[in-house]
Amino acid sequence: MKQTTLDALLKAYAQLHQIIEDLYQAHDNAVANNDDEDASLLVSRADRLYEEVENLELVISELEEK
Repeated sequence: MKQTTLDALLKAYAQLHQIIEDLYQAHDNAVANNDDEDASLLVSRADRLYEEVENLELVISELEEK
């Protein structure tokens, strides 16, 4: 695997972590404002992205071992 590919995956991994953090913060704000519908949507999307970032982490780990 080319280093540029690994670099792109690592960059995406870092960016996804930031997006997830932002979504969880928005969720917390929605909860504080009693916006239950918004909070539910935000946490659902954050959780889904978290699962994807875990899968991406596995791919990166496998590529780094090669």
